Amino acid sequence: MAASRSLAGIALVVAAGACFAALDTVTKFVSASVPLLMALWFRYAFQAVATTAVVLPLRGMRALRTLHPKFQVLRGVLLLTSSLFAFASLKYMPVGEFTAIVMIAPLAITVLAATVLKEKVSAMRWALVAGGFAGTLVIIRPGGDAFNWASLLPLGLVASNAWFQVLTSKLARTEDPVTMHLYTGWVGTLIASLALPFVWTALPVWWLWAGLLFMGLMGTVGHFMLILAYQRAPAGTLTPYLYAQIAFAMLGGWLVFSHVPDGWAMIGMVMIAVCGAAGAWLTVREGRRPMETAEAAEA
Repeated sequence: MAASRSLAGIALVVAAGACFAALDTVTKFVSASVPLLMALWFRYAFQAVATTAVVLPLRGMRALRTLHPKFQVLRGVLLLTSSLFAFASLKYMPVGEFTAIVMIAPLAITVLAATVLKEKVSAMRWALVAGGFAGTLVIIRPGGDAFNWASLLPLGLVASNAWFQVLTSKLARTEDPVTMHLYTGWVGTLIASLALPFVWTALPVWWLWAGLLFMGLMGTVGHFMLILAYQRAPAGTLTPYLYAQIAFAMLGGWLVFSHVPDGWAMIGMVMIAVCGAAGAWLTVREGRRPMETAEAAEA
């Protein structure tokens, strides 16, 4: 039974990665014609309305109950900031390279855990952080012909997303994941609405509206799949499979934009994926040690 639940969790997290890669690919396509803040508003409004329409009939107003409203708002602001960096990055960067850089977020969380939360971090974890950062430099290549200021935008996303993940892990101990999903959708929508009157523009063709709808759908479905995945399997089991999103992003970039990463970018992607997956394996191994110690003591 446990094995089947883990397999279901893995399948869901891979499917979520496909949804996020599709979201990023269409975002890059649409951003050439739609103002960034307008697209951002539409993505969050779709999530907020769709989640509310599904959740409120089932749970009523109790779905909005939270012990930490200020942290829920902060979490929503952090996710909106991450999305803003993502949309800006995708306007200028290939989808595959962007996704690979974003995937150093779990390694960035290690740095936050050591510097802010004062957690003990092993030498192996520091080596993986260094390896992931080196992979990022290989993709960005500061000083190279392919480098421009937009290459630094994903690093802003990584920083805001790392804080988002740390706060999420803290809130998840007492808060309902569905409640957290509701708040992030509505906080993002309300803040983005402040800028909407200044950026709204009539879209000349129907397929741009279809693209915005697809972005909202993929973002909403992807986040729901992640919630379902983490209800079925622990994070340590699922994290290595998050890196499948890099492959989906490369596929999307090739199909839609005919872009294939160069050799150096491929090397950087592999470095990030290997270091991230190794970090997840290390988490699982470290989690088993206390259990083995307790079992030995009982014996």
